[in-house]
Amino acid sequence: MSEALLVQEAGAAPVVAPASGARLFRQRLRAQRAASAAALVVLLLVLVALAAPLLTALAGQDPNAYHPDLVDSAAGGVPIGSFGGISGEYWLGVEPGTGRDLFARIVYGARVSLGVALVATVLQITLGLVIGLAAALGSRRTDQVLSRITDINVALPIMVIALALLAIVPETFPRPVLIALVIGGINWAGTSKIVRAQALALKSLDFVAAARLSGRGKWSIARRELLPSLAAPVITYAALAFPSNIIVEAALSFLGVGIKPPTPSWGQMLTEADTWYQAAPTYLLIPAGLLFVTVLALTVLGEGVRTALDPRAASRLSVGTKGGGAKNTGGEAA
Repeated sequence: MSEALLVQEAGAAPVVAPASGARLFRQRLRAQRAASAAALVVLLLVLVALAAPLLTALAGQDPNAYHPDLVDSAAGGVPIGSFGGISGEYWLGVEPGTGRDLFARIVYGARVSLGVALVATVLQITLGLVIGLAAALGSRRTDQVLSRITDINVALPIMVIALALLAIVPETFPRPVLIALVIGGINWAGTSKIVRAQALALKSLDFVAAARLSGRGKWSIARRELLPSLAAPVITYAALAFPSNIIVEAALSFLGVGIKPPTPSWGQMLTEADTWYQAAPTYLLIPAGLLFVTVLALTVLGEGVRTALDPRAASRLSVGTKGGGAKNTGGEAA
């Protein structure tokens, strides 16, 4: 046990072994109440997305089953009943015009939205990591070429490029996969710049110079020496990029080039709710509220991860605590 009390000799004062990096990270993260609450919300959302088939089976609903008898055709398809048709059978009401169960589509939409954002984040982090390391460890010519490509990528209007790519790809290509590839394949420049700057700073340190003098190759040095030191900034950037990718997916679906029916998505629901926000406001408020809560929780969690990985976080987190106050009081008394 890394924190077990080690007694070196009889009568000696107990020595506490330092916590491992992973345990220290968990301690710092738990010390932030907002980040802990956000982590619980994110965990709940992930469990809901993974258990979507089980939850819809428990509710006895199919996300793609039409129920025309649950909407008022004379009123243009407005759900029958209060609050969008919420009842014991339809927990969140039904979709206007079609009568599809809104709860079933929400939980399956969580699976699509979170899945697309996760794949896009992994892709953009991987591309940025590889390109950034190649620029930092390559020749001056390689660095210049990759840096200029990165600068061009930063200057490109991301949403316009994504709209163009999604518009020309055939409809037969799986839309969630395509959106994840487009988002991840466009948004790698930020990761690349961070990795390149950090790797260039690490190249001048003694342990990297020693590895180079021992005859090891560039990518061996990158894998064994640089990547462990790059883990903190890369993980932090990934934690903050994940909620941004959810927003991009929702925006693309809202613009009509994202997830196509009948596959449910929160952004797609917002698009369809554009014409129903007065007659059936719950159809707009429920996916919009869930999207807001998800992005907020992921953003707070990302900020908590950044603070927990910061070597200076321990001193900042101790400010204002009873322990810190006691030490200060003792120091002043001395």
